[in-house]
Amino acid sequence: MKRNYLILFALLFVLAACQPKKKVVEIPSYSIEQFYKNTNVSGGSFSGDGSKLLVSSNETGIYNLFEIPVDGSPAKQLTNSEKESFFGLAYFPNSDKVLLSYDQGGNENNHIYMRDVDGTITDLTPFEGARAGFWGWDRDEKSFYYQSNKRNPKFMDLYQIGLESIEKGDFTAKLLYENNDGLDVAAKSKDNRYLALTQSITTNNNEMYLYDRKSGKKMHISEHSGDATYNPQFFSLDGKYLYYLSNEDSDFVYLNKYDIESGEKEMVFKADWDVWYAYDSYNEKYRIIGINEDGKTNVKMIDLTTNEEVKLPEIKGGDIKSVGLTKDENRVRLVVGTSVSPNNIYVFELGDTEAKKLTETLNPEIDPANLVEAKVVRYESFDGVQIPAIYYQPKIAAADRKVPAMVWVHGGPGGQSRVSYFSLIQFMVNHGYAVLAVNNRGSSGYGKKFYAMDDKKHGDEDLKDCIWGKKFLASTGVVDETKIGIIGGSYGGYMTMAALTFAPEEFEVGVNIFGVTNWLRTLKSIPPYWESFRNALYAEIGDPTTIDSVTLYNKSPLFFADKVTKPLMVLQGANDVRVLQAESDEIVEAVKKNDVPVEYIVFDDEGHGFRKKENEIKGYGQVVVFLDKYLKKEEVAVAE
Repeated sequence: MKRNYLILFALLFVLAACQPKKKVVEIPSYSIEQFYKNTNVSGGSFSGDGSKLLVSSNETGIYNLFEIPVDGSPAKQLTNSEKESFFGLAYFPNSDKVLLSYDQGGNENNHIYMRDVDGTITDLTPFEGARAGFWGWDRDEKSFYYQSNKRNPKFMDLYQIGLESIEKGDFTAKLLYENNDGLDVAAKSKDNRYLALTQSITTNNNEMYLYDRKSGKKMHISEHSGDATYNPQFFSLDGKYLYYLSNEDSDFVYLNKYDIESGEKEMVFKADWDVWYAYDSYNEKYRIIGINEDGKTNVKMIDLTTNEEVKLPEIKGGDIKSVGLTKDENRVRLVVGTSVSPNNIYVFELGDTEAKKLTETLNPEIDPANLVEAKVVRYESFDGVQIPAIYYQPKIAAADRKVPAMVWVHGGPGGQSRVSYFSLIQFMVNHGYAVLAVNNRGSSGYGKKFYAMDDKKHGDEDLKDCIWGKKFLASTGVVDETKIGIIGGSYGGYMTMAALTFAPEEFEVGVNIFGVTNWLRTLKSIPPYWESFRNALYAEIGDPTTIDSVTLYNKSPLFFADKVTKPLMVLQGANDVRVLQAESDEIVEAVKKNDVPVEYIVFDDEGHGFRKKENEIKGYGQVVVFLDKYLKKEEVAVAE
């Protein structure tokens, strides 16, 4: 008997030795500098003749203007800013002059500028301490529109400025709508007679009005019960209909139209997800509809003469995010994105089956096959609610090679993590960190009910959703449950600090990027031009001037910083007008008193978020250094 056991053991040993060993996945580790040799390109408005596109690109280190010929010839750089990021708005009609926009050091007071054909840049809205936003060209192409709070810092008025006066150096604009009651202008009829106005009640509920400039009458056109949102998109060319998005009597947003003469409403388009945006082409031949479908954009282009969907070219491995057409409606610009490459721009002629790629935004030193495709997942939270999330798993991860992980929390509070490219996330994943981007309750894109779930519960139930994300990470079988941290920007930065103060043992580290830590200060110091949204914000989060101040105090990590026991990193812009630097200064000072490791970087030339590559390289590069030191630990010890 003993001999038989010995023979059996020997056979098993031989069989085990003969089994092929599991191949260990090895991929190159790319540096933060390589990731930020990628290029971000935005915009893409056509010139008057449709021969080129105006884009903003950060290939110079900050955003500058470029024009890209649609025939595929090399792009031409139009601006050479080294200090401020410039963003293209539009070409002048039948001219190579362009409109652009930029602020000063991230202060969010954008002005509208003209770049002449000789490169001269002129401020067309030179109003001290005010901001201006472009609203498009008039139909006759002799003027354009913009909104500005130059008259009253709290409210945005609507103006029209003529090209003839601009040529004479006169930037006097005609006031079309004087905003004295906190209503926001959302859409304008082509003849300027009608304006669609909105009034925020809460972040889940607003009202819509039709203002007749001819009669001076304002009509309430969104009578409803319960919560509903109304988002005007455009007027028909003949001025008979207003098209708007709404979720009245629906969990998801759909496209509706309002008959101005009869007052009748009619549903135009509905999907099983939120309709995100809608607009008609220049002569109303096509309608473009963007659907927020489970973290991706599904774009539909409908031929209004046949009511049939136009088949767009298939882009291998890419998702079409937006569509733009020339005025003659024959040429189309596509913005295409993936989770392993920044957005690229394509063009095609209607009727063609293939599109021409005009940009290459991924650094050629990086093989996209070595990056990780985002995966949409769901997991159950503490109360059974299903939480959507985007998951990135390092290629090196395995059951016998478990990796640390970071829970990523988006901004907002009503933002959404989407299936798209973000260099920081791919950098962390490439360096061996799994990332779970949580769309906690209160996130947009998943219906009205889900969006409202976090109202007055911030830093509590939405935080629990993030904590329960750890269970999902554990379920993968490849994540080290003892090495999970939390990271986020803006509201996500708040959630990071809430986790470290209100659930101090749940996460091993926290990275707070431009995050709120004192709700009392933040809500009292919001920018003046948020005035029309102030009450809605207070209704969701709390009013610091009422009894809500007690609740807001108890939700503010600053006042409980003594609870922080885990290493913390904080990134902050000195010019941030939303989250003042004082907040980060104070939380850092308070946490240091706990003898907890704290790393703090302030960027003197940034506001609420990064615009400059050198700052992204410095800040985000240090994030992974910080994680290597305090989350991986043993690997840093070997390196030292």
